[in-house]
Amino acid sequence: MRQVANAARAVCTGGRRRACHGRRLIVSATVALAVAAAPACGGAQAHPPARRGAVTRGLAAWYGAKFHGRRTASGERFDRRALTAAHRTLPFGTRVRVTNLANGRSVIVRINDRGPYGRRNRIIDVSEAAARRLGMLRSGVARVEIVVVELGDGRGARRRAGKRR
Repeated sequence: MRQVANAARAVCTGGRRRACHGRRLIVSATVALAVAAAPACGGAQAHPPARRGAVTRGLAAWYGAKFHGRRTASGERFDRRALTAAHRTLPFGTRVRVTNLANGRSVIVRINDRGPYGRRNRIIDVSEAAARRLGMLRSGVARVEIVVVELGDGRGARRRAGKRR
């Protein structure tokens, strides 16, 4: 805390006392928030490590034409015709069986992207091809079960190919 106070004092180099006090307060609050948020930004994962056979249930959505050809988080180009998916925590290259709980249809996809973003109840985003096989193209969203079939090495396409973008 002494460092926070010193940083706040350094901001005030003369001038009016009230204005200086306000700046000190803002700097102190900003530094305190940054320190408090630091443990949440990295380090240990909040999720247990993935293992073969792990089962999760939740909602799946799909993405296609809008992202076709763009780079995924793994560095490879997204192909809406490939059987791929985005997951928040599973290592890249992991293969999972996704089963649509409404109709029993399933498909094995490879994790090559991160997401889904925004909606906490969604556990996976699948490619257009995977959504077609699951019978969820029209609805856009389906209740699914995912089972880890094979864990990936976590390396993206850029590292595998030895290239940088």
